[in-house]
Amino acid sequence: MTIDYEKEYDNRGRVPEHPQIFERWAREAADYRANARGAELGLKYGPTPRQLVDLFPAEGDGPSTPLAMFIHGGWWRSLDPSMFGQKAAGPNARGVTVAIVGYDLCPSVSIAIIVEQMRAACLWLWRRRRRRIFIYGHSAGGHLAACMLATDWKTFAADAPADLVPAAYAISGVFDLSPLLHVSPNQDLRLDEAEARRMSPIYWPAPAGRTLDAVVGALESSEFLRQSRIIADGWGAQGVKTRYEQIAGTNHFTVVDPLSHADSAMTGRVVELAQQVATMKI
Repeated sequence: MTIDYEKEYDNRGRVPEHPQIFERWAREAADYRANARGAELGLKYGPTPRQLVDLFPAEGDGPSTPLAMFIHGGWWRSLDPSMFGQKAAGPNARGVTVAIVGYDLCPSVSIAIIVEQMRAACLWLWRRRRRRIFIYGHSAGGHLAACMLATDWKTFAADAPADLVPAAYAISGVFDLSPLLHVSPNQDLRLDEAEARRMSPIYWPAPAGRTLDAVVGALESSEFLRQSRIIADGWGAQGVKTRYEQIAGTNHFTVVDPLSHADSAMTGRVVELAQQVATMKI
């Protein structure tokens, strides 16, 4: 059976109410950013205008407080971290300090450059906080979260632990980029066959001993369900502690809404993983 990749990966087409969802996200984020106690907004981790961190400390933030980093989606080519401050709300309320990070966008940069920028953001956080980092991300951010999990940090910074990112929670991610050769956004992504494989974490050495949850909205396309399943199964067979989960009743965009709520099951799992990371000895 021939797969219509354009349709399978067109999340905005599948969710015609996405403009209203984006508007709601922007309102919620603006409210949280304005009212979050102790927030440090617009911290620079790199030289370009989008290489910014919004840091939302949990109440009583200190040396033993779990540290998480959220990476937004948008096909590596759209959206802004300022739309996602509310994704810190649930974890903040349960004692996790959260950094919301930005990055440059395709086609101005490549996906490979974005991966390097996320590594730079992680190292910036490490040098500022001296804590291992739990990462959660959505869509393109799910891909980037898996890339950070699978990074051998000693090859990039002698002062960082090799497992700087021991756990990740990837929401509706893409882990095999080869299907994107067949979709119109590739005009901006500029992937060829070799680069798509090189930037696909499913083909990287599996980060054995680390933890990855791959979750996806139950209403998403069969390709997005498959993408989360292949990383959970593939890495799980190679020693990664993986989980696969479909979030009932949610599409590609509403799947991240539970992060805004302290009592949601998604927030509970994110907090559990962040706490596990926080207990690891440096």
